[in-house]
Amino acid sequence: MGGPAPLGAKGFPRPLLDLSPKSFEKTVKAAFGRILRWTVYGSRDSPIPQSDIDLLEFPLNLEYLEAEFFLYGSMGRGLDYFAPNLTMGGPKPLGAKKANLDPYTRDVIRQFAWQEVGHLRAIKDTVQGFPRPLLDLSTKSFAKIMDAAFGKRLSPPFDPYASSLHYLIASYVIPYVGLTGYVGANPKLQAAASKRLVAGLLAVESGQDAVIRGLLYEYALIRLHPYGITVAEFTNRISDLRNKLGQEGIKDEGLVVPKKFGAEGQIRGNVLAGDEYSIGYARTPEEILRVVYGSGNESTPGGFYPKGADGRIAKSHLQHS
Repeated sequence: MGGPAPLGAKGFPRPLLDLSPKSFEKTVKAAFGRILRWTVYGSRDSPIPQSDIDLLEFPLNLEYLEAEFFLYGSMGRGLDYFAPNLTMGGPKPLGAKKANLDPYTRDVIRQFAWQEVGHLRAIKDTVQGFPRPLLDLSTKSFAKIMDAAFGKRLSPPFDPYASSLHYLIASYVIPYVGLTGYVGANPKLQAAASKRLVAGLLAVESGQDAVIRGLLYEYALIRLHPYGITVAEFTNRISDLRNKLGQEGIKDEGLVVPKKFGAEGQIRGNVLAGDEYSIGYARTPEEILRVVYGSGNESTPGGFYPKGADGRIAKSHLQHS
């Protein structure tokens, strides 16, 4: 006997306990918080399976591409200046430069740029990752894509950095590919932490794509100088090219489509792409490699990745080339 009495209660002596309402509330909140974290994110110490690691590392290829394109396009400098630790010593991008953007578009693209830096950090906080691969963001690289989309050489060659409209059309090429990859990866993931990360990345990537499509839709019937080709036609041709390269049917749609392909077969306007149920399309890593390489072959590098993408999935195909 003789131990201290509990706080907030009277009775025989016992070890010091705090039974006050405030303490009880604090304990319940802490316990609930732990349960919530385990349910949504998984245990902090629970291992992430190798299959998840591969699927989480693969999109770093696209995130590096988007980060550099948006950083350079809006501010004229890339990861080597703003976040050199994230590059892990990878080679500097080829041909990236500041675009001739109006103030509004520059502000939007600058927001995208910092979001992409955050995506790189988020993935690398979860898995080890790999150094930035060699990226070709030159005018020549984008010109090749546009020439392939139209089946002829555009004259003059398409320059993504020439104006806000040029840059938005070039931006149409990039985020959508990544978001279809996240849609495809999510059902294959096992760990709760992996699923939560990909769901969060998909949300913002989808938002970026929606903003780009929305800005372009306002100018859908405007003809881009000096080509005399409407913005809608540019998006339709780019989407058709990606479908062709991906080799898995229609998983891409431009801004104006035949009515039967619009939402519920009721409308031609197509500011958001989706299947017959208006649900986002999914792509596998192999389909994505075929598209971003511009070769239609996951074992043949090119396009934005002259020496190929990185990570176990991409490298497995390069080894078989």
